[in-house]
Formats: sequence, structure tokens, C-alpha cells
Amino acid sequence: MKHVHFMGIGGVGISALAYVLHKEGWRVSGCDAGAGERLERLRREGIEVYDGHDPAHVAGVDVLVASNAIPPEHPEILEAARRGVERRERMRVLADVLERGRSIGVSGTHGKTTTTAMIAHVFTTLGADPLILVGADLSSIGGNVRWGEGQHRIAEVDESDPLIAVVSVDLAVLTNLEDDHVAATPDARKTYHASYADLERAVHSYAQNAGRVLYNADWQSLQELTAGLERVGYGFSAGRYRAAAADENGFTLTIDGRPAARVHLAVAGRHNVENATAALAAAHLEGLDIEEAAAALADFQGAARRFEKLGELRGALVIDDYAHHPTEVAATLAAARASGRRVRVVFQPHRYGRTQQMWQRFAEALLGADEVLVLEVYSAGEAPLEGVSGSLIASRLRELGHGAARFADWDEARDYLKNSAAAGDLILTMGAGDVNRLGRELLEDV
Repeated sequence: MKHVHFMGIGGVGISALAYVLHKEGWRVSGCDAGAGERLERLRREGIEVYDGHDPAHVAGVDVLVASNAIPPEHPEILEAARRGVERRERMRVLADVLERGRSIGVSGTHGKTTTTAMIAHVFTTLGADPLILVGADLSSIGGNVRWGEGQHRIAEVDESDPLIAVVSVDLAVLTNLEDDHVAATPDARKTYHASYADLERAVHSYAQNAGRVLYNADWQSLQELTAGLERVGYGFSAGRYRAAAADENGFTLTIDGRPAARVHLAVAGRHNVENATAALAAAHLEGLDIEEAAAALADFQGAARRFEKLGELRGALVIDDYAHHPTEVAATLAAARASGRRVRVVFQPHRYGRTQQMWQRFAEALLGADEVLVLEVYSAGEAPLEGVSGSLIASRLRELGHGAARFADWDEARDYLKNSAAAGDLILTMGAGDVNRLGRELLEDV
């Protein structure tokens, strides 16, 4: 039995892989400087999880799994090299896992987590018993990973990692592609692509490796990227699978121009209609009954941090969302505005490099909110960049004519909203950092 050790085992992607390899019969251990429910789940499974990092952890290890964001001078990495321990990147381990079944991989700048979750929900509900790895917790599977004995292995495949180019799946789903996870500075994270052209090349390799590609045909860039490949399109206005007659109650899925199923969704937003279309197309291409698949989606309640209702404060809805790119911010705000409530946003920019590139676009996307409180940048381990701050976004909003936008610190934003929340409000915390904690703090003592 080989022994594999995972650095940062509490991470959403790493923890899922550790669980799967444990179920497959490997001896699995891991370490993490943090704490949390994911680590406790792994311990309950019998996986040895160490608190913190120590070179002694790699003694007797055959394979060390560490993302390429971990610097080569890390003591555990150096000790593994000294001992001759094989190092495998997270994405290569995921590729190996997917090759051991009938695989569906979902990638794209926006919507990949929810689309993966929807596909997983449909396949699970219809009894396909899939293995699932997804980048957020799902209440329907009790976490971010599910072991299944069926033939299908369904996974979110992160396009931010250049090693997406080595992943080969039977069905590659591409939701869209934009200029996120592109290096802004020479010392940017290694998980960033050096340029948008490099991102496109990596995703093209992923699509080229696949048996078939299911792509969003409404995105011209994907039309061009997948040209000449075995592909099927979906979308609102293009593709074999289309969402038609969309309203607040759902939409009609058409296949080759003919109505195939009426779809009712419990999750809001035009972007979720798009995600659902992809999920149903994937189910149909893999041989599931389309009407049964559509019926299954009616019970889909969403993934954690994807327009997730945290609770109510004096009649105000408190919602949290992971949106951290201008396109995602705009889509989330559109869903919020559709509620008819006063939309009050707390936005936490994520990473200095992204903020440096996109602060003006963030301000434009946030114009749709009735009120905006912008927090300081969540660094995600990046070093600060001179002159880059959340205040840039707030100032630009005011320049664009928004009369209720300001830069605020954490305590100021929390106390202000806690005291002013009223019936008819929708308080929306947005960002990929820890801003969801602020939403939960608002609900303390409620």
C-alpha cells in the first residue's frame, strides 16, 4: 500500500482528493496550518491529519501532493526532495482520479462550481451513484466530495491552474472564459497564467484531450477555441441545447429546436438558467432521461457561497455569494435586483493582482447596487501592491455618480448594517475571501 501525504489537506480541492484516494485504498495522511470541518471529516474517515507543517511528516511517504502555489523552498518540499519522495501536483492527481472512470470535467471562469453541482445532483438523484469532487460544500452530499460506485466521475476542473492542460476527460464542459487568473506582476502566484493567451492555450489543450466538448456557444471565444474538435454547444441563442421561454418560474429546454422539458429552478438568476442548461445537456449526452433530469433539478438548492441565504435580520435577507470577478458581480447583482428588494452590498476585493487589473470594472459592475460598502483587499497570500486598495473601487463608484458608495473597514461595515437593516433590504456579502463571516456576524444574537 503506497503512502500519499497531502500538504494543505484542508483545502477544498486537496481534501476531496485525499478522501477519494483513501477510499481507493491508499494510505493517506496530510497536514494543514488551519482548522475546520473539512479536517474533522477527514479525521472521522480515519485519515491522519497533522496540525501545522513539519519536515518529519514526509518520513515514510511515497508521494507528496502539494499545489504549485507552495514555494519550492518550503521545508516539507525540501525534505521530500532529500528523501527522494515523488512530488505530484494537485491537478495531476485529479487527472489520475478522473481517468479511472467515465469522467465529466467542468471548467470555465464563471459558473463551474454550480454547474458541477447541478450535474452531480442530477446524476445522484437519478441513481447513477457517481463519484463527485466539487469546489464548494453541497448539502445534498454533505460536503465537497462524494464516493460513488457508479461509472461516472464528475469533477470541477479549475482553469486557473496551468496544469489543466494535462487533464483528460470523456466529457469536458466549458462554461465561458475570461481574463481571470492571469498574472499581473512578475512575482504573481504560480497558479496564475502568464497571459490570457497562455490561459487559452491551456484550456484548448484540456478541450483537445477530451472525448467530447460541451461548450457555451453564446461565447464567441469558446466557439473559436473549440473549432475543429468533437463538440456540442448549449446556450440561450446558439447550440444544440438551448434555454427558451425563460421567466421567473423556469425555462423550456429545447434540443435541436424542439421542446424537450420544462425546467423549474429553486436558484435565482439568468446565469443559473445557463448553468442548468449545461447540466441537462451533460446528462442527456451521457444517456440519462432528459425529463427525469429536469425534474431532479427542481430540488437543487445551490452550493455553499453561491447566492446562499444566511438568514434574516429584522426582515432583511442576508445573502452571501462568492462573486469575485466583474462578470460574476454583475450577474449576482442582477439576481439580487430581481428580488425587488433594496440591494445593499458589502464587497471584498480578492487578491491585489486582480484588484490592480480590474478595479474600474468592479466599480462599473457594482453600479447596480443601491448601496455599496467596499472592504479592503483580501490578499489570499499575495504581497500588497503599492497604491492598490479597495478604496479605488469606492472612489470610482462615486466618480461614476453612485451616491451611496464608500470604503469601510470590517467593524464599521458590520455595525452600520446591523443597526440599519430593515424589512425590504437584501444585504449581500460578495467576494472569494472571508467576507461571508461578516454576514454571519450580522446574524449573531438574532
